[in-house]
Amino acid sequence: MRCAGGVGRWGRRTALRWLRNTHRWIYRFSRGRILGRLVGLPVLLLTTVGRKSGKARTTPLTYLPHGRAFVVVASNGGRPRHPVWFLNLLVTPRAEVMVGARHLRVAGREAADEERARLWAEIVRRWPGYTRYERRTTRRIPVVVLEPMP
Repeated sequence: MRCAGGVGRWGRRTALRWLRNTHRWIYRFSRGRILGRLVGLPVLLLTTVGRKSGKARTTPLTYLPHGRAFVVVASNGGRPRHPVWFLNLLVTPRAEVMVGARHLRVAGREAADEERARLWAEIVRRWPGYTRYERRTTRRIPVVVLEPMP
């Protein structure tokens, strides 16, 4: 399948990978002062352990502050599959986040029914675009709570 401008699926994937890598580098270099917000939401860098490779994998994600915790959405842009970072957290819940200049160890967990409903309402209030992602997919989009560890 090709999109406008003749860029195929491979081109989109390559462009997204380049953007993600560039975002990650600029965020780290600037300690979150540049690219620390996206679509009006704050951004963190989540580093998980690859479930197959065992290597550190870092992904920029928008988040919702929730007390001392951070709430992230495993939307994957409304695609049919869960994002890799979420699958990594299911296998190894311990991770690290970089929020601005701070580095924190966290434990990730999927929000359960009532908690998810409350958090989802707040998420879509702040960025209604997530409702579009929800309509695009048949899967239930996970809401993940990243809780700081001692």
